Amino acid sequence: MSDFPMFALSEEHQAVREAVRAVCDAKVAPHAAEVDEQSTFPQQAYDALAASDFAAPHVSEEYGGAGADALATCIVIEEVARACASSSLIPAVNKLGSMPVILAGSAELKKKYLSRLAANDGMFSYCLSEPDAGSDAVSMKTRAVRDGDSWVINGVKRWITNAGVSEFYTVFAVTDPEKRSAGISAFVVERSDEGVTFGAPERKLGIKGSPTREVYLDNVRVPADRMIGEEGTGFATAMKVLDHTRVTIAAQAVGIAQGALDYALDYAKQRQQFGKKIADFQGLQFLLADMGMKVEAARQLTYAAAGRSERGDDDLTFFGAAAKCFASDTAMQVTTDAVQVLGGYGYTRDYPVERMMRDAKITQIYEGTNQVQRIVMARQLLAGIQSEL
Repeated sequence: MSDFPMFALSEEHQAVREAVRAVCDAKVAPHAAEVDEQSTFPQQAYDALAASDFAAPHVSEEYGGAGADALATCIVIEEVARACASSSLIPAVNKLGSMPVILAGSAELKKKYLSRLAANDGMFSYCLSEPDAGSDAVSMKTRAVRDGDSWVINGVKRWITNAGVSEFYTVFAVTDPEKRSAGISAFVVERSDEGVTFGAPERKLGIKGSPTREVYLDNVRVPADRMIGEEGTGFATAMKVLDHTRVTIAAQAVGIAQGALDYALDYAKQRQQFGKKIADFQGLQFLLADMGMKVEAARQLTYAAAGRSERGDDDLTFFGAAAKCFASDTAMQVTTDAVQVLGGYGYTRDYPVERMMRDAKITQIYEGTNQVQRIVMARQLLAGIQSEL
């Protein structure tokens, strides 16, 4: 048997955690409450993450990026989410938006856009969902029509994270309506392209510092060389992307849950009732124990999925769905329990756990609802695509 420490982080990964936590403690966490209260983009967090190469750490060194592997990227997202969930969508969505280019883009497209992303010339968003096409993405109505050396795109995209702030958008559009999923293609659209406008920011329960807006595409003309991959491969690319990025949402959920657990533990050790710290009551100890157990289980499943993402294993689809589903359910449960630990104080905005509880909810919904994740997992299990550890 190998003596390789399978379940231990390398020194490099531990160093990444320490570095990003230091940045977040100093530059991200102090602004989290204000970002939530005012529903403003966390510019201070972006500036700090960009200066430390944590805004898009996944971009390879070939394009001027930090070259973080899938696990290191998850650690970055986890640690940012521990401080501020809204801010964690900076590295998470930069990966989501640019993964189609990484997986299927031409050499020229990769050089042009990944280099700019690595240089912090702009963020990258992902435009798949539409008003009538959420989980059923194949039913999208956005159309792209060939016109000489260009494609002309018309349509509306909804629930687009960081829309209006990002410079670059991966847009999925129907290029051949007769072919269903095989008639969908992907393009890079720039915010400055004529015909690109944005709707009003959505009024949301949580992640209020990350703008969510509709993207309107009105006769947007893009050069043909901005198509990502071959015509008709867009939907397949979108599904491959989600296999990888559901792992990052799992990491975000783990970070939110860890932040809530940390605060609940500190509070329980200080708050006194009936003449002693509430941490001394066995009933509360059991609650805290369950919270810690679930967070660690979610973390380990997420890291296992990250390894599969890095290697491109056949069972990534199962592990990505499982990690996202389990970690987000855990985040919702743990943040709710953290509010309970704080009692009445937990229900007020003077303490961060109510924000964390609100932020956690979206992780059960975006990049595929947890009901969809269970469908995905079941299909993989029934097809026998799940390896043993």
